[in-house]
Amino acid sequence: MGIKYGPAMLLLHKRDELAQLKKQEQTTSQGISIRRPCKPYPFHCFHDAYRYTVKRILDVPETGASNLIDPCHEFKAFIHTTPKDQMQKFTEETIRFAAACMNSRTNGTIHFGVGDNPHFEHGQILGVRVTDKEAYVKELLNAVAGHFEYKHVEVANKCIKPPRFVEVLNPDMSSSDTYVIEVDIVPAYVVCQENVYHVYNVERKKMKRKVKGKEECKLCFVRHGATSRDLMAETSKCKPMEEYNKFVESEVKQLSQMRKEAEEKHLIAVKSSVQGSRLSEMITGGTRSLDKSHFEWYVLVTNKSHAMQLESLEFLLEMNLIAVLDFDPESAENGLYKYYEDQRKTNAHFPKEYKITEAVEDIAGRLKLTKNTSWVFCNGCLTNEIGPVKPSDLELWSTEKGASVRDVTSFLCRKDVLPPKRFLVVFLLLSSVTDKMDPMLKIFNNFWEELGGTEQILCICQNDTVFTNWENLISAQCGVNITQRSIYELCLSEINGTILSLWSTNRSSSCFLPCLGGGKVLLRKKDEDSMDTLSILCVNQCEGGGGMDRQSVEERFYKGGKVSWWNFYFSEEPGSVPFIKRDKFGFIKDTIIPELMTLQQACVSFNLCHLPGCGGTTLAMHILWSLRDKFRCAMLRDRNVDFAVAAAQVVRLLTYGVAEQSPCLPVLLLVDDLEEIDALCDLLQHIEKEIVKKDLGSRNPLVVVMNCMRTEVPEQPCQDSVFIGNDLSLNEQDQFKRKLEEIEKTHNNAETFYGFMIMKKNFLPEYIQGVARNTLKGFNLSHKQGQLIAVLALLHVYGQGASLSVSLCEEFLGLQSKPYCASLKFEDEFGKFATLVTRCSVEAKVAYEAVRTIHPRMAEYCLQELTTTYKVTKGEIANLLLTEDSFYESVMGKERLMQDIHGMLVKRQYYSREESIFSPMILAIMKETPGSEEIVLSNAAKRFPKQPIIAQLLARYQYLKKKDFRGAREWAKKAKDLARDNSYVADTCAQVIKHELKYTLANAKHDKPPLAPEKLKEYLKLARAATESFRETQEIARKESRLHAKPGARRDNRSYNTAGCLGEIQVAVIVLEILEKVPVFNHDQLRRNIMAEYLSGNIKIQDIAKKDSKQGHECYFPVLQEYSELLSNLKDNMKRLFDFLDCYFINLAPRYVQKLRREQTIQEELVRCFSCYINLFCMANPAELFKSQSQEVVFKILKGRQFLEMNRADTYCGLLDCLSNKPSGQEMEKIVEVYTFILKNSPDKVKDRVNFIYANVLLHCIKPSSQRIFPYHLLMNQVIHVLQIPIVESDSLALHFIATALLWPEMYSSSYSHRSWEAGELGSYVSRMRNSFWSQMGSVWHSKKPVVHFYLGKKQGYDRLILREQMEKCVSPDLASSLWVNGRIWKQDRVRQLLQQVSGEVCNNAIMAEPIPEVKIPVKPEYKSQLNGRCNGTRVTFFVGFSMNGPLAYDIQCLPTAGRHGIMETY
Repeated sequence: MGIKYGPAMLLLHKRDELAQLKKQEQTTSQGISIRRPCKPYPFHCFHDAYRYTVKRILDVPETGASNLIDPCHEFKAFIHTTPKDQMQKFTEETIRFAAACMNSRTNGTIHFGVGDNPHFEHGQILGVRVTDKEAYVKELLNAVAGHFEYKHVEVANKCIKPPRFVEVLNPDMSSSDTYVIEVDIVPAYVVCQENVYHVYNVERKKMKRKVKGKEECKLCFVRHGATSRDLMAETSKCKPMEEYNKFVESEVKQLSQMRKEAEEKHLIAVKSSVQGSRLSEMITGGTRSLDKSHFEWYVLVTNKSHAMQLESLEFLLEMNLIAVLDFDPESAENGLYKYYEDQRKTNAHFPKEYKITEAVEDIAGRLKLTKNTSWVFCNGCLTNEIGPVKPSDLELWSTEKGASVRDVTSFLCRKDVLPPKRFLVVFLLLSSVTDKMDPMLKIFNNFWEELGGTEQILCICQNDTVFTNWENLISAQCGVNITQRSIYELCLSEINGTILSLWSTNRSSSCFLPCLGGGKVLLRKKDEDSMDTLSILCVNQCEGGGGMDRQSVEERFYKGGKVSWWNFYFSEEPGSVPFIKRDKFGFIKDTIIPELMTLQQACVSFNLCHLPGCGGTTLAMHILWSLRDKFRCAMLRDRNVDFAVAAAQVVRLLTYGVAEQSPCLPVLLLVDDLEEIDALCDLLQHIEKEIVKKDLGSRNPLVVVMNCMRTEVPEQPCQDSVFIGNDLSLNEQDQFKRKLEEIEKTHNNAETFYGFMIMKKNFLPEYIQGVARNTLKGFNLSHKQGQLIAVLALLHVYGQGASLSVSLCEEFLGLQSKPYCASLKFEDEFGKFATLVTRCSVEAKVAYEAVRTIHPRMAEYCLQELTTTYKVTKGEIANLLLTEDSFYESVMGKERLMQDIHGMLVKRQYYSREESIFSPMILAIMKETPGSEEIVLSNAAKRFPKQPIIAQLLARYQYLKKKDFRGAREWAKKAKDLARDNSYVADTCAQVIKHELKYTLANAKHDKPPLAPEKLKEYLKLARAATESFRETQEIARKESRLHAKPGARRDNRSYNTAGCLGEIQVAVIVLEILEKVPVFNHDQLRRNIMAEYLSGNIKIQDIAKKDSKQGHECYFPVLQEYSELLSNLKDNMKRLFDFLDCYFINLAPRYVQKLRREQTIQEELVRCFSCYINLFCMANPAELFKSQSQEVVFKILKGRQFLEMNRADTYCGLLDCLSNKPSGQEMEKIVEVYTFILKNSPDKVKDRVNFIYANVLLHCIKPSSQRIFPYHLLMNQVIHVLQIPIVESDSLALHFIATALLWPEMYSSSYSHRSWEAGELGSYVSRMRNSFWSQMGSVWHSKKPVVHFYLGKKQGYDRLILREQMEKCVSPDLASSLWVNGRIWKQDRVRQLLQQVSGEVCNNAIMAEPIPEVKIPVKPEYKSQLNGRCNGTRVTFFVGFSMNGPLAYDIQCLPTAGRHGIMETY
């Protein structure tokens, strides 16, 4: 086409750029224009964070000189050149513009990447790509040297500033990778004087001036309107050089003088500013100290930051930021989020996560709102790690993201999320806001509306220009003047320094953790934040001490508040009386913990039990404080936390800063106020699993858990438990006396330090009662303060120290929410009752400040005083608590309060049968004002209409107390409708029917016999309904247990619910009592036998009816026939349930003694029911069994089986129960005799053979000298014989358990060789046993552990099976049970002499025992962590215990082995 390559490239390049820009210029959807004005980059600045946005329009025109100080501007699109020619265009245009500005003595800026007419809007931001910024700087310097006269080069370099590359953003605030290149010209008078500046044309390649004829081409540019004009160029309007000469001779002098005057006018005066002081005032709420700030939390709202700003934002790292609303989509890549997250722990969120779709507290808990800073990306996020979520343009942001961000602001401003008036919203404008569509304006408007003004808003602008734009837009949109709530005269570095100076010196001090050998490791703040379930105690905790008021800290503690680390710190200062050491302090520190550290478990624990208010938690924290340099110490913040998460953080604390495979300093973890001991077991198991997961090996414990737990009754002391009661020793009293002397010298109000004085007076009831009486004088329940103190007392006594949030109390008292500090305490709002309450912090899903009574004993006596003096009953207070709506409005702490009230209503104690009927509060109300509890329960049902447990409580009350079974059924049905998958609720439905049946029978006792058929039908109808209901309970319980057993299931410490099984048995016993009153069965022993046969299913009711000739009986048979399905299977169903419960209770044990107490109550009831069962079905006489030779063998066998069943010896579980419920030796001998007779005459049943083996083993355990014991070698033959015949699944578990125990090879016996093949099969027996165990018990053993029935001993024959009681006889009876808890039993010399140590090798996190050569038996370790750090093939020794889930290894010890280089290695 005749177009050369070079021009073609230029044309194509220009076409593509124009097409792209035209596309950008198209309006967005709905026809919204995208052309919006913007300000130019601040003149003569190089470190401002200002950026341009593509398609915006600079709101300054291209002009000539105005007042010489305001810069003139010139725009260059810079897109008409190829990259190869860009540099030449840049330098030539810059030199021309610079020379013109210098001659015209005006400031000026030339912009490259800004469009102009006709192709673009005038001043439109385009941006250009820059690959090498340094090249532009160098080329401009070279151009100045080449263009200007030599004498003026230095001046030119001073006037022409280096190129500035201003970043251009896309409309959605993401980077466009383009820049506007700007060069500022500053022709200062002191530099330019009255000189005239000429430039020359230059050849860039050779840097030679072009010559026109024989003279160089000299040019003299001045600004002429929007362009630069050469005065030396020929024009048609005047003679050559006339204009130039005039300029040189006169105009330049005038311009220089004007420049001088203009500079003098614009000299910036030193401005007197008070904004530093105002910032200190506003950000702290008036305290001028962030340690004592009125604001508990800060919400930060910010926009796009610049890299140069980040170093001046250090103050954000120290602030208590609960949430950051970030509008920079690149913040995680190179912005504020990246800077902050590198040093502090954050939780990244998007606005949609704040939409209220569930309980507010659940949302806050899921977001970890008060645990770590929540970083909300309000305009998308471009990093894959967090997003990516595409950002929105300003025009589309409101429709695409505005609603979800409004949800964030609404959520944060809720009273039940953040305390009203006690959080500050800080708008930090790191970029200018110049557009009315900017989302920052929308968020300001949202907060302004939610907070009802600007009192809780602070605006920080990086300069006054940014502020002016912001102020104007806010004023236009909201009509609000924000000047008084804004900081704009301080630069960011000044803001940073001012805010950091508001912290005390200790705030920013580094924290250190101890290491082995006395070293220390720095704990980074971010890492501390990430372990948010723990409160970590550092080695240098509190050191520095600046800013913390000792007076207020001690006053709060002595009045009854919780102890803090500061109390210990201050008591160690010179001249201070030491912190009071309780008598148990030294015992725990110097005895219990050192002994625990000798054990070989990875995680050990001990219990510090204490009566409420006796200083248990204080003692526990004192222990931690004293050991903070020897352990890595921490407290669990919240008892309801996910234990899996807590365990992971405990192990992280253990290994923090420790090189891989290096030894760790153990963690001492304080767990305070767990509700159940089983929860501690859960935590220990999770820690154990985490240690196994990390493969952390150690010869000693890695984690010591100190479980500080309140109890209502004194505990019996044991080796790993300490009890703190309410009786001070003389030594303790003396310490309190000396401490009081110090307090009286340093505090003016020591007489109100009731928390301290209660203990000082040794819990003297007269003292506490006197304080309560005097303080409550003039009490009036109609007053708000009186109502609150009454409610707080009730909560403390029956809600385990429960509290009310400060926000809730403010709402109730009708107070204007306000911040509190040392000089203004919330407690003062209680008036004359202020000395009875104290502040406390509550760790929940949302942490908050609360108030409670100072001491549980004080709360008790307050309730007593209210009742005796002011006739205010507990029932009245409970009704107030339940009916006052303001307690349940959306305020902080509402969810925790509802949980506490719920617990007060339903949580029962199991110290006695009477105490377990209802909760202590309900029982107290019953006792104090009988009948008023019904009103309380009715109000509870109204307050908790969706709570199934409350409806269940009402049902229980109706049938237990009121005997209103109709009402009970209605409440039980309601509870079931609310919780269909809850076995405990289902059990209540069944219990209602059972109790109605019992009540009906009890009322009929005085009726004249015989029992009428109508009554029989009524009773059997109820019995059938109750049975069906209990069976439904059993099915639901099985489903629950299967669900709990699944991996990742929610933590639930409840074991399998056996209530349905027990309930069905109880109903069956009642049926037996009913049938005994029926004439068909109650005349003589023969008819009782007929009843037994009928209930066993051996006789049909029709056959009985045919043979019954007595008159009047015929009316009973239709009723019995109607319920024949229930009756004819009664014995089988009872037997099935007895056997199941035997298997459950005998083979599975609770983890802790507390649960055992409850199970003992159940087993006592089972004994009663079984007695009724055997009285009817098992009436054999063992003495007659073998005397009468006339009885036929079959009948003898039948009577023998009845005898075995009566003695629970017909199952292997019943026989194993003989180990704990010791029968006499004579009884066991008779059992063996019966089995011997049965096997002699009927040897077909495998079950009988297996039971015979168990019976002989147990006879030896109970009466080793008995002549009836089957010879051991013959018994072994029996075992081998049974193993070789086919067996059913139901016999597998029992057979393979006893076979494993008996066939375990004897290490030092010469007789093992003839049975080596049986020993070789032991591995398969163990595998079958475990499969059978999981098949039979896998769905019900949740939260329990398999019982170890025997341990392997050193002796031979029967004597090699050692019982637990034999081991406990080797130690002190007082310590026997406690020695098992942490494995100390294995360290007792007499126990070790009793047991056989077995060797083996580690194999895939288990052990292959090798009792004899070439025999390997799989054995599970008691604690998997004992194998940590031990690779496959490591040789170990251990003791063996036999459980139904396979053999277990105890006290695992490593054997020394040769290392790679022949060196002996050990662990």
